[in-house]
Amino acid sequence: MTKSALQIARAAYVPKMPVALRGSVRAVEGAATEAAGDKEEIKRLFPHTYGMPAVTFERGDAADPMPPINAGVILSGGQAPGGHNVIAGLFDGLKAANPESRLFGFILGPGGLVEHKYMELTADIIDEYRNTGGFDMIGSGRTKLERREQFDKGLEILKELGISALVIIGGDDSNTNAAVLAEYYRSIGAGVSVIGCPKTIDGDLKNDLIETSFGFDTACKVYSEVIGNIQRDCNSARKYWHFIKLMGRSASHIALECALQTHPNVCIISEEVEANDLSLDEIVNRIARVVARRAAEGNNFGTVLIPEGLIEFIPAMKRLIAELNDFLARNKAEFKMIKKSVRHSYLISKLSKENAALYASLPEGVARQLALDRDPHGNVQVSLIETEKLLAEMVDNRLSEWKEEGRYRGKFATQMHFFGYEGRCAAPSNYDADYCYSLGYAASCLIRAGKTGYMASVRNTTAPAAEWTAGGIPITMMMNMEQRDGVMKPVIRKALVQLDGAPFRAYAAMRDEWAMTTDYVYPGPIQYFGPSEVCDAPTKTLQLEQGK
Repeated sequence: MTKSALQIARAAYVPKMPVALRGSVRAVEGAATEAAGDKEEIKRLFPHTYGMPAVTFERGDAADPMPPINAGVILSGGQAPGGHNVIAGLFDGLKAANPESRLFGFILGPGGLVEHKYMELTADIIDEYRNTGGFDMIGSGRTKLERREQFDKGLEILKELGISALVIIGGDDSNTNAAVLAEYYRSIGAGVSVIGCPKTIDGDLKNDLIETSFGFDTACKVYSEVIGNIQRDCNSARKYWHFIKLMGRSASHIALECALQTHPNVCIISEEVEANDLSLDEIVNRIARVVARRAAEGNNFGTVLIPEGLIEFIPAMKRLIAELNDFLARNKAEFKMIKKSVRHSYLISKLSKENAALYASLPEGVARQLALDRDPHGNVQVSLIETEKLLAEMVDNRLSEWKEEGRYRGKFATQMHFFGYEGRCAAPSNYDADYCYSLGYAASCLIRAGKTGYMASVRNTTAPAAEWTAGGIPITMMMNMEQRDGVMKPVIRKALVQLDGAPFRAYAAMRDEWAMTTDYVYPGPIQYFGPSEVCDAPTKTLQLEQGK
C-alpha cells in the first residue's frame, strides 16, 4: 500500500505499555463478581461463566515457555481508531509467550467466522498496519452471533485451524455476543476461550474497571478539531449559527467531551433532557433564548452541539418511539405492504391516543424518518433523523414569532453539519495507540491464563503508560436484561453521562458563560510528536473523572 509521510513516521512509533505486561506475567484473581442488574436472571443464563473474579496482571517470575497457541481475532461493528493496534498487541503478546503461536483474522467481522473466511496474520501483515486507523487489515461486519447453529458452524473452522482462543473486538452488543459464545463453548466443553475488547467511539462501554472504550479519545479530538475550525470561521464571518450533530445515539459522551474541548455557545446533553422531562418545544426555547441574548449584544452567530440520539431521550418522543418499535416489530410484514403515501396515516390510526397526536404533530420528514427500517437490534436509526435541521428550523420559527412580538431584532442564518464517519477511521492518537496495544497484549495474557468470558481491561490511564494497570473482568459483570426487538435479552448495560459526575458538572458550571462570551477554543489537529502533555493527554472526560 502507498503510505503518506505521516504513516511512514507512525510506523516507527513504539506504543507505550504498562510495566506489568513486560516480560513474565502473573494473573492475580480478586473477589467474585456479579451482574450490573437482574443478577438472578443473568446468573441463570450464564451458569458456566457467571461470578468469575476480576483479574489483575503483575510482573511474574521467569517461567518455562508457554506451549504455542493458535488464536483467532474478529473486528465487530463500527470502526474505531486503534483497532489495528489491538491486533498488534495481541499478536506480539502471543509471540512473546511462544514464537510458534499463530494468529488468524476472520474476514469482515463475525460473518467470517460463520462463513469460514479467514487469513493468517503474519508479522509482515501486522507491521503494515501498526499505529494506523481503520479496520481494513481484516475488515469488520455487523453479523450478530446469537444462534447455536452459528456457534457450531464457527466451531468447525476453529477446530480445523486448531484455534483454542477467540478475541472479539467490539462494542457492547459485540461483547454481549462474546459472552454468549463463551458460555456456549464452555457448556459443551469445546476447549475454546472467548475474550472481548472494549471498542466504541461513543464512549458508552465503561465501568469502574473499564475506564474508556478505545477510539473515543481519537474521535473526540478529530471532531473537536473540526468544531474548532467551524468556530473560528463562525467568529470570523459573524453571520451564521452552526448546528452540529455528533455521534452518540445512546449517550452524550462525545457531545460533552467536544464541548469541554471547544466551549460552544450551546450543547444539548440528552441525559439532562430526559432527567428534566424536557419537551422538544422547551429545548427549542432554550436555544432560541441564547440566540436572542447574543443578538441583543450584536452577536448574530454561534455554535450548537447536538448528540445524535437526542430524539430518543425526549420523554414524550421516547414513549412514541418505544410504541413504534414494538408495533413495527410485531407487524413488520403488514407495514411493508402499506403504500408509502399512506403509511403516515396508517401509523396514526394504530398508535395510542397520546402518541398518535404527537406523531401527527411532527414535521412530515421527521415522522417519515421515525418509521424507517429498524437497525439489527430493532431500534430506530437515529443517525438518519436530521435532528440538527429540525432544531434549526424550529428555532428559526420561534425567533420569527418573537420578532413579530417585538422580542427579537437579530438576524438568524444557519449552517448544518453531522460529524460521524469522519472520526471512525482516523489515525489513532498516541493515547489510543498505546491504550489499544495494551488492551491487545492484555487479551493475550488472559488467553495464556486460561480465561474465557472476560474483557481485557487497562486502567489508571491518566498516569504515564508505565503505571497503567492491566487485567480483565468477566463480561457478565457488565450485563443486565433489556428489551431488544420486542424481546427481553441479556445485554451489556450502556454507560450514560452521569449528571452528578465531574465532567458534566464542569460543563454545567461554565455553559452560561460560554453561551454569551465567544470563548471558543481551537484545538487543532491531533499531535503525534512533541511534549507528552501535548501528544499523550487523555480526554477531558477521563481527566475530570479521575480528578486530574
